[in-house]
Amino acid sequence: MGSERSEPGSVRPGGRTARVRAAVLQAAGDALAERGFAHLDLADIARRAEVGKTTVYRRWGTVTSLVADLLVDMAEQSLPRTETGSLLGDLKANARLVQRTLADPRQGALFKAVIAAATCEAKTAEALHHFYDIRVEEWAHCVQQAIDRGEVPEDTDTHEVIRAVSAPLYYRLLTSGDPLDEDAADRAAEAAAAAARAGAYLRSK
Repeated sequence: MGSERSEPGSVRPGGRTARVRAAVLQAAGDALAERGFAHLDLADIARRAEVGKTTVYRRWGTVTSLVADLLVDMAEQSLPRTETGSLLGDLKANARLVQRTLADPRQGALFKAVIAAATCEAKTAEALHHFYDIRVEEWAHCVQQAIDRGEVPEDTDTHEVIRAVSAPLYYRLLTSGDPLDEDAADRAAEAAAAAARAGAYLRSK
């Protein structure tokens, strides 16, 4: 039975299969936000999603595989980047998107749980890294456009600039407990933009 199970995210199902996946992933996200990774249970998730336990066990097999698929889905459903015509405008758009996500009671709790799980579950960590790779890669194009416009040095590391925008916001979520508001988002974007213009994120030689 295990050999028949596809890797999470490797198949784009349609029809009833897609509806079942959507319901199970919604239920998994709810349970993760409410109870944390340690208390996830496939039978409980099947009950929440109103699907058969056998379906959930056959498709995902383990809680870790289900969380990995949830992260794949989150990456697929994330909003596309915003282009404003300036580096600061684009970075503020990125920062405010991250801020709204992390400040949301459900999404913030979900990310806390996934990040905690990734510290001890290799497959969850891999899925989390993949999620952020996708998001950083998409928004890095805004920095490349700033390079093309001459706003920042030519050899600026585009990915590092995007990481610098969200890092202070995750620090507030996970460590300081300071407010996650739009002012915090704007300050993070302004700091990253100023540092990029000053050449702080040049690629290593």
